[in-house]
Amino acid sequence: MAVPCERCGREYDVALFEFGRTISCTCGNRVGIAARVRRVRDSKATRFAADAMLGRLARWLRLLGFDCSFDPAITDEEIVRLAVSDCRTVLTRDRRLPEEWWIAEIYVVREEEVRKQLAEVIRRFDLAASIRVLTRCNACNRSLNRITRADASGRVPPRVLELNDEFSECRDCGRVYWEGSHAARIRTLVEELVAA
Repeated sequence: MAVPCERCGREYDVALFEFGRTISCTCGNRVGIAARVRRVRDSKATRFAADAMLGRLARWLRLLGFDCSFDPAITDEEIVRLAVSDCRTVLTRDRRLPEEWWIAEIYVVREEEVRKQLAEVIRRFDLAASIRVLTRCNACNRSLNRITRADASGRVPPRVLELNDEFSECRDCGRVYWEGSHAARIRTLVEELVAA
């Protein structure tokens, strides 16, 4: 099967356009076919894949409890494949990405500063009611599991163990989390972002 250029009629093999990829025809026109992708908004949870330009935003989304895949070395093709296979929305600052890959869920983040980016994404995807602070590992993106104080012993500073009753851990990377003063600062920031 061939895909024709709408401008000059030159035909290209359909295999070139997997996952919504487009190419530039010799005449300069963009050629592609729309990928058949289930829209992410149809799923119950919003999941993201942040490109290499949005590492700090990815970590903040994780701190707020959102599934946000991030790999600083990922290529455009790999992030698109991940988004399609895992039903994720690609978050990017690269304005060319939606032109080069015709998939349904690519969002170009307009803001440059991370707090403003976070506010933009929260508003754009209506995430305010879904925020769950410190329920996901901000290092590896896995959901956290509650552990006992005894399980946290030896894995956190003695003063932290003394002052806190609740702990969570990431079963993948082994990090231990607790509700310290940072959690209060995160919640204050979230309230400011949601109110803005």
